[in-house]
Amino acid sequence: MADATTEAELETPTMAPASAGPLDGLKVLDLSRVLAGPWASQILGDLGAEVWKIERPGQGDDTRTWGPPFLKGAEGQSDAAYFLCANRNKRSVAIDFGRPEGAEIVRRMAAAADIVVENFKTGALARYGLDYKSLSAINPRLVYCSVTGFGHTGPYASRGGYDFLIQGMSGLMSVTGRPDGEPGAGPMKVGLPVSDLFTGLYAATSILAALRHRDATGEGQHIDCALLDSQVAVLVNQGMNHIVGGLTPRRLGNSHPNVVPYRDFETSDGHVLVACGNDGQFQSLCKLLGLTELAADPRFRNNVGRLKDRGELEEKLAAAIRGWTSAEFFAGMEKAGVPGGPINRVDQILADPQIAARGLLKKMERSDGTPVTVIGFPGQLSRTPATYRIAPQTHGEDTDAVLAEFGIDEATGERLRREGVIHAAGR
Repeated sequence: MADATTEAELETPTMAPASAGPLDGLKVLDLSRVLAGPWASQILGDLGAEVWKIERPGQGDDTRTWGPPFLKGAEGQSDAAYFLCANRNKRSVAIDFGRPEGAEIVRRMAAAADIVVENFKTGALARYGLDYKSLSAINPRLVYCSVTGFGHTGPYASRGGYDFLIQGMSGLMSVTGRPDGEPGAGPMKVGLPVSDLFTGLYAATSILAALRHRDATGEGQHIDCALLDSQVAVLVNQGMNHIVGGLTPRRLGNSHPNVVPYRDFETSDGHVLVACGNDGQFQSLCKLLGLTELAADPRFRNNVGRLKDRGELEEKLAAAIRGWTSAEFFAGMEKAGVPGGPINRVDQILADPQIAARGLLKKMERSDGTPVTVIGFPGQLSRTPATYRIAPQTHGEDTDAVLAEFGIDEATGERLRREGVIHAAGR
């Protein structure tokens, strides 16, 4: 497997016109920063909506500085890779809405918007007249999505929420990591900010549902998305194991709480994943390994028995698999119809031929000519595919152009720049 992504494996998207996409015509006022909110607004942008990303003059979105690594452009070091992952298909507009004139400009934009996405602390935007109550009064059709750590109600509503804290509070870390008694045991966060990402996905889904309601009734609404709620919602089988069976899930490392065998195994030259989801696949695995006695053992004929006596079963499977090389075992599993696969590094999966065939890596170009490759939208829509119209912009790049659309003439814009109310790149 290649260790680096080659030019041939990258897909250069056709730069579709701004009218392309299933959400074409929708306007999104994005007041969010960091990840959960920007992830939601990027999804809307990928699907064709026009997104106005409002950033603070001077610094912009916090993640622009969350590096290294940083993108290197024509003028040297630019934005952090972290920023680039969640901010394509957006127009960067730098406005200080802490100033009355800045807040008034943002209200003017909200009056023309279909959607607002924000992730300020509960109640923080009311002081600027940018909360749902204030903006819905001037635009009753507005779909306004708030993303917070704990939501706008409940005893924790005033707390700030961060992905790491939510992973711990939600119970996710209690089921992630090596089990007690093993080397390296202890709670462990997931290697990606999944609480932010899940919340961004739920926010985008909720926004689309609210738009459906608005199209039918003419009514906008407020959407209250919390990181804690979203992460608890995706406890899925672990949460239901407790609700239905009274079980308190525990850390199992790479083992599955409900299905056996479903874990990693050591080979003679590495590790493999085995994921038998039904009894037939288990029988095929035993045949492949020459373990006919396990296949015939009445204790292991169904998953209930395999789960009960998983220790003995997995020891015998591990001993047999250890004699294979990874490549030989992958080939054997594929031929036998046993689900399995490798544990890839990030560089390996980004260079994988399946990812290339799916066209998931997209080559884009910033306005200064700097190339940037992004991991694209994963949904393959046959009629209205995602488009890649605007590479992640430099801070305030579209300030002048967007504000001109809202009646801010050149003289007024120059004054607002001098006073620090707005910032335009290159000015």
